[in-house]
Amino acid sequence: MNDDKKCDVIQVGSRKSELALIQTKYVIQCLKEIHPKKEFEIVTMNTKGDKILDKSLPKIGEKSLFTEELELALENGSVDFVVHSLKDLPTTLPAGMALGAILKREDPRDAVVMSKKFKDKTLTTLPKDSVIGTSSLRRSAQLSRNMPHLKIENIRGNLNTRLKKLNDENGPYAAIILAAAGLKRMGWEDKISQV
Repeated sequence: MNDDKKCDVIQVGSRKSELALIQTKYVIQCLKEIHPKKEFEIVTMNTKGDKILDKSLPKIGEKSLFTEELELALENGSVDFVVHSLKDLPTTLPAGMALGAILKREDPRDAVVMSKKFKDKTLTTLPKDSVIGTSSLRRSAQLSRNMPHLKIENIRGNLNTRLKKLNDENGPYAAIILAAAGLKRMGWEDKISQV
């Protein structure tokens, strides 16, 4: 591709995870409906949050875990815009950054995905001390308060990784709690045991 042609292509920054790419492709599809002659190219990258998987998010303590590398690429002109999940953005955006658009909200509920061993159970009917995986402080607090018979443990990784950990026969998890929106975007509604 020559440089003139390359200038006409809009570079879109995205994390490498399957869910991030689905969301980025959806944004591009929406833009193509308005600007059908524009060309887009996805530029993928890993973020700190993608690389540090052995610590819970609160223990890492950094604000831009899933956004900093993408924002640096935007700042240095490697990409023209980036697509983030709104939950990953810091409360205050870095200087020079702005939200260009917020898409229609997907299902805001949390979803329980049971391991194969407990597929016929609910959170309420799980045996005492069953382990529930989540990386969310809010979900941990809600589970601790509402389901004191369960143990909550940190689980990190993208959706594919977390589901693999859940279904590991030697793994500790009876269930994991995920965003219903992410599961639906991946086409995995059938994995949801309860919301």
